[in-house]
Amino acid sequence: MSNDLPHGANDVATNNPDVWDAYSELGLAVADSGPLDGSERRLVKLALSIGIGSEGATHSHTRRALDEGFSAEALRQVALLAIPTAGFPAAVAGLTWIEDVLSEEDEDEDEEEEED
Repeated sequence: MSNDLPHGANDVATNNPDVWDAYSELGLAVADSGPLDGSERRLVKLALSIGIGSEGATHSHTRRALDEGFSAEALRQVALLAIPTAGFPAAVAGLTWIEDVLSEEDEDEDEEEEED
C-alpha cells in the first residue's frame, strides 16, 4: 500500500488489503506476461486510460510517464493517436488531462525556482 495512491484507491487498499494485494498481484502478472518492456507498457496504459475515458488513470499514467523520462511531446502524441480509434472527443479529453499534469509540473518547477 502506498501513500502515493489516489484517494479512492488508497481507501480500497486500506479497508480491503486482501483485495488490494490480489489486484496488485494481477497487475504484476499481466506486466510479466509478454515481451513489452516497462516503457512500452507505460504508453499502452496511458493510451488505454484515454480510450476508456478515465481522467484519474490518465493523470496517474501521465505522472508516471514523466517520472520515467517521457517527454511532454510523446505524451501528447499518445492522445492524438487516439483520434482514429477512440474518437476526437476522447482524444481531446485525454489531451486536456495530460495538460493538467503538465501544468502541475510547470507550477511545481516555478515554485522550486522561487524558493532558490
